[in-house]
Amino acid sequence: MASGVTVDDEVKIVFEKIRTRHSGDIAEEQLKLVLFRISDNEKSIIVDEKGTLQVKDLEGEENVFSKIVSQLPVDTCRYALYDCSYETKDSVKEDLVFIMWAPDTSPIKAKLLYASSKQALRQIFRGIKFEWQVNDLGDAKDASVFIDKLGGRGLVKKLEGKEI
Repeated sequence: MASGVTVDDEVKIVFEKIRTRHSGDIAEEQLKLVLFRISDNEKSIIVDEKGTLQVKDLEGEENVFSKIVSQLPVDTCRYALYDCSYETKDSVKEDLVFIMWAPDTSPIKAKLLYASSKQALRQIFRGIKFEWQVNDLGDAKDASVFIDKLGGRGLVKKLEGKEI
């Protein structure tokens, strides 16, 4: 079901910025997490400036996964792109993860609007391998459910540089 909500041009720009790295880019200024929301007039999906994290924002962070999850608002839906670094038994990987955050505590109308608008955003975010639907902070309290999305504990050995 399509909602008629469009995707703002800034979202496309931010997607290209988080998706690509260019020589000369400063590693600490690379985007690690970007939140997106539906505008107040419910006409477009926009960048939520309050939920952006750069690599430098996570330096010294003991639990990067918890910091990422803490950016999700408690009672409000959001979309997110997370530039996830993880290590399998074979190699080090970096993949973008699309997160659909629709907490049980958010209004039903909002959950329906976000669900019906998700496809417009996914068409912009082409090539993303992983999608994680989260409806409750309990699903995100530790990284185990997320690690299952990446291939499971048998495959994933480290998440954000930390042994699991």
